[in-house]
Formats: sequence, C-alpha cells, structure tokens
Amino acid sequence: MLYEVNQDALRYEMEHLGVYKPSVEIMLGKGKIVPLKLLHVRTPAANIIKQEMLAAGGDCATPGTAITCAVPHVDILLLGNQKHYKTLLYKLKQMPYFGIPSIVTELERYLTPAPKYTRLADGRVLRYDSVQVMGILNVTPDSFYAGSRLTGMDAVLARAETMLTDGATVLDIGGESTRPGSDPVTEEEERARVLPAVEAIKKKFPEAVISIDTYRAALAREALQRGGDMINDISAMTADEMMPDVVETTKAPIILMHRKGVSKNMQQQCEYKNVVQEVTEYLLAQAAILREKQIGKDKVILDPGIGFAKNDEQNLRLMQNLNALTVQPYPVLMAASRKTTVGNVLGREAAAFNGAVGTDAGNPICLALAEEGNGFIPLPPEERLEGTLAVTAAAVYAGASLVRVHDVKENVRLIRMLEAIRKV
Repeated sequence: MLYEVNQDALRYEMEHLGVYKPSVEIMLGKGKIVPLKLLHVRTPAANIIKQEMLAAGGDCATPGTAITCAVPHVDILLLGNQKHYKTLLYKLKQMPYFGIPSIVTELERYLTPAPKYTRLADGRVLRYDSVQVMGILNVTPDSFYAGSRLTGMDAVLARAETMLTDGATVLDIGGESTRPGSDPVTEEEERARVLPAVEAIKKKFPEAVISIDTYRAALAREALQRGGDMINDISAMTADEMMPDVVETTKAPIILMHRKGVSKNMQQQCEYKNVVQEVTEYLLAQAAILREKQIGKDKVILDPGIGFAKNDEQNLRLMQNLNALTVQPYPVLMAASRKTTVGNVLGREAAAFNGAVGTDAGNPICLALAEEGNGFIPLPPEERLEGTLAVTAAAVYAGASLVRVHDVKENVRLIRMLEAIRKV
C-alpha cells in the first residue's frame, strides 16, 4: 500500500511514525520544494548561485544568456526547499561581490519571516492568525453588484450590524463606484455619501474597524477624524500626492492597490510582459515611498487589484501566483468578490457543444462575441458567489491576510472550515 501525504499533514504523519522530535523540525524543511524568483541579478552572481544550488541538491533555472554573460543582469528561478536555501545562504554570505549581499538580505528575510499585523491609529492591532474578512458597504447608487447598494442610513446600519455579527473584522465604506468604464463623482458628492455613514457606524458600533475606500487625501483625512480607522486607496497614492502625508500625520494604515489609468480607461491598459512580477514590483515601490517617511510595515497592506487594468487571464494569473505578494513583509488583501472575471470564467456558453465560441471564457474574443449575442454569456453578479468562495479559498492557501467581500457569512464560514482542515 502507498499513499501521498498532504503538506499540511506532514508533521502529523512524522509524529505518528515516532520520529525523534528535534528531527521533525529538520525534516519539515526538506518536505516542500518552493520556487523562488530573484529579479535583476548580476549575471556572474546568477552563475554562482546556479552552481551553489546544484551543490546543495537543488537547482536554479537561468536564461541562456547567463552562461555567456551576454547581458549584465538576468532574472533567475531557484528550485529548492528550506534546507537548500539555508545552505545557499551560508555560502553566499562568504561572497561580498557581484551584488550578492543584497540577495543575502532577501534570503534572510524569506527564511525568517516576521509575523504580520496592522496597527490602527488608536493603537488597536489587527492580527492575522486567521484570515480576516472585510465587508463591503457601498453607499452608492451604481455599484456593479446591485445587492451591495445601500440607500439611507437605516439600511447602512442594518447591513453593518449583519456583517459584524457574521464575523467581519473590517467594514469598507465606499462612496464612488470604480467599476470599469465608470465616471468619477465630485469630491463633494463622495463626501456627502461617506462621512455620515462613517459617523453613524462608529456611533452605533464604536469597536468596529472602518476602512475608507477613497483616493482623495482630504476626504480620507476628514473620514479618519470622524471615526475611520484605515484608508483603502485604489490608486496606491498616485491620484493624490498628499495621501502619503495623510498616512504619516494620522498614523492610519493604508491599503495600496495596483491599477493603471483611471476607471474610465483602465481596461484599455492591460499590457504586461509578466503581470505578477510587474504588479509586485509596483506595489513594493509604492510601499517604499512610505518607508522613506519612516512608516512601518504595520501601516501598509497590499492589494493586487483584481479587475483593475487587467483582463481575465491576468486576473487569474494574479490569483494563481498571489504568493508573490504574500511572501513580502506586508499583509495582503484579496478583493475579487463577484467581479467580472468570476462571471466570465463561470459563464454559460450557448455554443459550447458545437465549439463555436467557448473554449476560452477569458479570451477577449469571447467577450466581443458575447456583446454580439454569439454564444458566450457571462454569469451576472448575482450568480457569482460560488466563484468568489473559490477565490477566497485560493487566497487562504496562498497566505493572504484579508479578503474583501460582499457576502461575509459565507466567506467567514469557508475560511474557518478550511483553516480547521489545514491545522488539525
């Protein structure tokens, strides 16, 4: 008899074999190959790392231009486990040349990760021992999902109470729809929608953690003064140059999301060579702006921006490779609830049996045919709950810290059940 052991069950199986306890910790580090990508490595260093990884028992994928040093820098892919990387780190520490010391710093951070948490301006701390859920409160008349639109303060307070009861840790209040193709509202209109909701929720639920979904610095500052606790900026501080100053002076944490362009034109800006790498580099660069102001990791959360300046394939690629962000020293938010890509992937294809359209629901050609009524029918937002739950499950496995969703109870239950399975 033979059976495969799941990575999450590896410790359990070793302990039940009667393995000597100190040996369990050593062997756990050998039990999983984790590919690591290093960017912009000097070519001589890439060749050295290749040889050291092979000597340690792992491997290193390098481009053909590396062996001849035909280019000054290359990206490389390490293929190893914790034991291989610790051996590599020991060797590289003896080599103070070719930019290797900076690689040593990165490897040391990876091998000794610090716990992630978010410190609010009032001193409270959000911890991520379990994945936390952010509930979406849209005080807008035109959000893409009609079920999330709230009109009147009674409706806002009722939804907030339901979400908190269902297990939401954070409530995210937005006063402008930023769906693809949408026009911005005036700052006065956004202010009139958001501030009363913030004040009312904080008054009724003083312990609630409130996130302000805005890219306007002045509104963010005022909302924080009225009871808000964090900022959710879809522009990652690029729309308003004063936003870093708001973070610095208020001590409030900020969510930095990746986007190109603005809502009106962002879906015409989906060109990437490697979407995962480019999104990761962009968000780390924006976080570095705050680091230069001595703003710590406990004030920054990263969001890959699903549905913002990305097509379906790019969105799926970011979901598939969320580890590129979660391995960084910042908490990561996954926000894909009921979004278009979920509807496209799960969409019905009237012409599926004769192959007229539908072998690639994420292909732009399919989307164009859908507009012409030629077969591909995306699922509407009202039918995207199950797909959203699948994205949440993937985010849990990838190490996300938070998920932003419309359906709090369903997502909380999925997360807690999945975590129970993984931790038993």
